[in-house]
Amino acid sequence: MISTASRVGTGNIIGVSVAICAGGPGAAFWMWLTALIGGASAFIESTLAQICKRRDANGGSYGGPSFYIESVCRSKVLAVIFAIALIFTYGVGYNMLASFNLQSSFEAFDFYRSGISCWIIGGLTAAAFLFAISGGAGRLVRITGSLVPVMGIVYILLAVTALAINFEKLPGMFAEIFRSAFDFRAICGGFAGSVVMLGLKRGLYSNEAGIGSAPNAAASADVSHPVKQGLVQMLSVFIDTNLLCTATALMCLSSGITPEASIQGAPYVQAALGATFGSCGPYFIAAAMMLFAFTTLLGNFYYVENCFAYIFGRRPGKKSLILIRLGGTILIFAGAGLELELAWGIADISQCILAFINIPVCIFIGGAAYKALNDYREQRKRGLDPEFNAQAAGIDIPTDFWQDSTILKKE
Repeated sequence: MISTASRVGTGNIIGVSVAICAGGPGAAFWMWLTALIGGASAFIESTLAQICKRRDANGGSYGGPSFYIESVCRSKVLAVIFAIALIFTYGVGYNMLASFNLQSSFEAFDFYRSGISCWIIGGLTAAAFLFAISGGAGRLVRITGSLVPVMGIVYILLAVTALAINFEKLPGMFAEIFRSAFDFRAICGGFAGSVVMLGLKRGLYSNEAGIGSAPNAAASADVSHPVKQGLVQMLSVFIDTNLLCTATALMCLSSGITPEASIQGAPYVQAALGATFGSCGPYFIAAAMMLFAFTTLLGNFYYVENCFAYIFGRRPGKKSLILIRLGGTILIFAGAGLELELAWGIADISQCILAFINIPVCIFIGGAAYKALNDYREQRKRGLDPEFNAQAAGIDIPTDFWQDSTILKKE
């Protein structure tokens, strides 16, 4: 639920709107493609995180890309660079963007005052964030575990209702999505700003598959076999992009409101829902943004604390945690006052740094995940609830776990 909370966030609403308004309806197709590839990369990175996870003082586990980079690639320097890049991406880029997206969803209301309301909303968001994280990881799990399923189900039900109301527009909508997706002029006319690139960037921002974030949460799961958590993380990508991003795209495109660059972001989504549901549409989006953004902030900060644990060699102490959490709170407050282009620019640059490190590493060491998958399949064929032993699976990687399983080495 922590990893899903981080994936499911403002990108599912605002990111989809930005992509469609700037690149056209075809951006939705390229988001779907990103999710298809992303499911595979999410499986590899999360399975590797489980194999290489470390044991904490309480008998639990923690880990992530930095740990499998160090264990398998034998590069402490690259692992530390990745940890620092992830802290910057999630603690600065993504959390500031989430805060900006949250306050921007209130621009449609009469009480919003430019230059003032953004700081008030940012302050309230930062205060709520500080309260939530002051209870530690246990409170994070309880809060995200409660909010994520509820908000996801309600949002999908709203999308189904919107599609039922606009049923007669669906054939033309899907035709436009595929026509725009393969429009030669739209693809090649300045590739950096094309429908393909916008769809890929916003799809990556939304589901985060392959950039090494979710493995930080995946490593803390207590499972009998690493592949189980890899499969769970594939489901997380499916929920994020194939369900929630698609819900936003179809609700907006079926509304009849023409996507334009001038209304990208929250205004387009609110106008689309207003056309379908009347005055209650913008209120629902504001409420959904509050939940989506808040769970994103919590899930993201879990990753930040995990990376500090790697850099320090242990979980940060109380004084260090206070400083880290105060710093994160200040950044969330500051993010509410950013400009749209700057907010998205910081997030795009920072996530690319992670992808350029994590994806080549996963390609280089992904064989261990495939060996684990083969071991999982063989045990399932034998009617067993799979348990993992690294040596029996032919994996020679230093790990605090997976050496004491009752599974015997296969002849």
